[in-house]
Order: sequence, then structure tokens, then C-alpha cells
Amino acid sequence: MIPLLLLLFPAVGGLAGFFIKDTSKARTWSLWFSIVTLATSIMGLALNNPAILHFDAVWLPALGSSFSLMMDGMSQVLCLLTTLAFPIIFIATYNNQYKNAQNFYALMLLSQAGLIGVFVAADALLFYFFWELALIPAYFLCSIWGGERRIAVTFKFFIYTFVGSLLMLVALVYVYLRTPDHSFALESFYNVKLDYSTQNWLFWLFFVAFAIKMPIFPLHTWQPDTYEQSPTAVTMVLSGIMVKMGVFGILRWVIPVVPSGLWAWGDTVSSLAVIGMIYASLIALVQDDLKRFVAYSSIAHMGLMCLAIFATTNSGLQGVMIQMFNHGINIIGLWIVVNQIEQQFGTRRMSELGGLAQKAPDLAILLVVIALANVALPLTNAFVGEFMMFTGIFTSTATKYNVPLTVAAGVSVILSAWYTLNMIQKVFFGNTNNLTVSAKDIGAGGKFALVVLVILIVVIGFYPSLMLNITKSTSEFILSKMFTQ
Repeated sequence: MIPLLLLLFPAVGGLAGFFIKDTSKARTWSLWFSIVTLATSIMGLALNNPAILHFDAVWLPALGSSFSLMMDGMSQVLCLLTTLAFPIIFIATYNNQYKNAQNFYALMLLSQAGLIGVFVAADALLFYFFWELALIPAYFLCSIWGGERRIAVTFKFFIYTFVGSLLMLVALVYVYLRTPDHSFALESFYNVKLDYSTQNWLFWLFFVAFAIKMPIFPLHTWQPDTYEQSPTAVTMVLSGIMVKMGVFGILRWVIPVVPSGLWAWGDTVSSLAVIGMIYASLIALVQDDLKRFVAYSSIAHMGLMCLAIFATTNSGLQGVMIQMFNHGINIIGLWIVVNQIEQQFGTRRMSELGGLAQKAPDLAILLVVIALANVALPLTNAFVGEFMMFTGIFTSTATKYNVPLTVAAGVSVILSAWYTLNMIQKVFFGNTNNLTVSAKDIGAGGKFALVVLVILIVVIGFYPSLMLNITKSTSEFILSKMFTQ
């Protein structure tokens, strides 16, 4: 019942939100529905009763598809991230102004419903339905409320995701036709028997769709432009949550269904992930625009998660699962700071800023904590996830290149520390200028949002078992599927 409620609250709130004409009421309406959804997610975690974490209903029996929802450890973590992120985003951007605000907030809630649906779907056709539902509101949010180049950028985003979705649909239908009971049920997909050569080409149909979403080099070119041109609240959703759809898709649908493809193409995918990590890190070093800076930083972090998955180790998998949550809250924290700067100064260029720590000490302190967490400083949340992923990569027996891959990934981490500290120095330290001399500190809404994220960073950094215990059984199950050929 919990997964159904997690879907219904944002879906109903979003549909009803289109009819609220008052901007202030639409904003408040969306915030309260997101808070109720968060409370439901926390209740599901607290009760942790399998009976309430599943839901089944008749949907399309003629096609062998049911409205089947379930929450395992990975789903619970990602649903918690999704339901936590939206109220944080709404609070942090509460004073942002949007034309036809009721439509903006309604589409945001519908996007949340689609994201949750992706993470809880236990039926392949239902998964595809929610995959598209999550993306469609994002297209409108970017194309209507984005920057000057929003139409061209959104069209590029659409082409990439449309091609990926089409490839995934072909793969899903093919596997469906090979199931013994002609069913889209997750369990039927897991039980299907496919020969080695079939798995090898099916792997790429699935993987390209999910790699676009993460994104993995060279399928990443839509991301920096989309992040730059989208409203910052939408960018937070795209960067903090939506990229996790790709990682989730690989873990839920690729590995258990076509494990032979994992072994056949593991070195190829790992090489692409490493190239993307170093490439994105080098590009981030020379960025002047804060949005593009955070965008390239995110590509590097997602590449490390992909590399850890293909290491085929329990440590790597658990590291990925906890890091999906950690990356989400860390990157949203960075976007909140970018939003605060852009709203106050009307610019995102580091070269035009400087000395903000003198005028906005609270913002500077919170940003430093979040930025250091983003580079995996010990005793912060990301340290645990990255340490486990590196351990998994280094101890991997799936490839003879485990040591070079670990070293290359380590280089990207060093670069991450370099460009992050460089950004902090340019924006927050040094002397003030004509633009920043009259800077004001962060407002109450933004401060509350960042404080919540900092608390999570510290708590998970000191007590990572909170997340590891939730995902332990799921990672063990996925690992067992990796060795089923």
C-alpha cells in the first residue's frame, strides 16, 4: 500500500494543482503535498513490513501486464531521496518567480510521481510507462521556463531520451515475447532463458537507454546544456534524482535479465566510464559558469558509479546504492547555493564573483561542508560510498584491468578536489567587488534546506549503517544474478 500512496499523493496534487490560479496558493499546495509524500516514505521505512511494501492490481491482463508495485532496499532508498528532495527544492526556491506558476508546480509534482513509479514498478510495461511519465513533465518544464536557448536544448534532450526510450521498449518487448508465460512481470523477466549471443545485443539496447540518462560518455552531451538552460529547481530534479533512473535501470533490469552482456562488455563500459570521469573533471576545471561546473562534476560522479557496478563485487554494489542517495543530497545542496547566488546577483560566472564569505558567512560555511562532502572528505556521507566503490573496483576479478581502472578513477577524485576547492576560492574568498560588496546572507528558506542536507551529510558520514542495512539484501540478490548465466 505504501508504494501506491507514494504515487497517488504527488499525482493527485499535481493534477489538482493545474486549477489553482493563485501563485502563492499553488506554491504552498505543492509544498504540502511533497511533505505528505515524504512522511509516507518515512513511515514505510519505519514500519518495514513487506505486506505494506507491495501492491498488485489488474491493469492489462490481455497483455500479461499488471499494476504491480514493490519496494526493496534499493527502491526504499531512492524513494526516500525523491520524497526528501522535492520539499527541499520547493523550500529552497520558494521565492523564485515563475510565469503561470501553478502549471510549473503541477508539472513538478507529476514528475515526482513518475520518478517514484520508476523506482517501485515491478512490471516491465508499467516501468516503461512511468519512465516516460517522469520525462514528459521535464520536457515542458525545460522548454517553457528555461533560458534563452531552451528550445534547441530541450529538442536535443528530447532526441537523446526518445532514442533511448525506443531502444529500451524494443528490448522489453523482445524479452516479453521470450517469457514462458508471456508476462511483463519482473519475476517473469528474471526467469527468462536467453542464449549468450542474444544477451550480448540485448545488453546494448538496455544499456544505451540507461547510459543516456546517467549520462555516460559519449552519450552525455545533452546534459550540460540542459542543466544550464533549465530553471534551477528543475535542474535539481534532473541532477539529483533523474540521473539515478539510469543507475537503477542497470541494477534492476540489465544485470538480472542479461547477465552475460555484463561479462561480455564490462571492460568496454568500464573504459567509457573512466574516459568520461577524467574528461568531465578536466572540463569542470576550466568552467566559469557555475551551472556547467556542477553539471560536469555530476558526470564524473556518475561515471564512478557505473564503473563500480561493472566491478561485480558486493562492496562496489553497496557503495553504488548508498552513493545514489549521497550524490543526490550533495548535488542538490550545490544547486541550492547556485540558485541563491543567481537570484541575488543575476550571474553565475565565477569571474564576476568573489569575497562572498565576508558578506554571507552562513552560506559560505554550509557550502564548504557540502562541497567537501561532494569530494568525499572522511566523516562525510560520500566518503563511505566512494571508499566502498573503490574497494570493489580494486578487488574486482571481473577484469584484469582492475588496478589501472582504480588508478584512473583515483585521478578523477584528485581532479574533483582540485576544481571544487578552486570554485570555493573564486566565489567565496578573496576580495569583494562592485557586485558582491553589498551581498546579503542566505535567506531563511535556503538556510533551512541546506542545514537539513548538512545534517544528513554528517549523520550518514558517522553512521553509514543507516543506509547499508537497508540495501544489504538487495545488493546480495543483484550480485547473485551477476553470476547466473
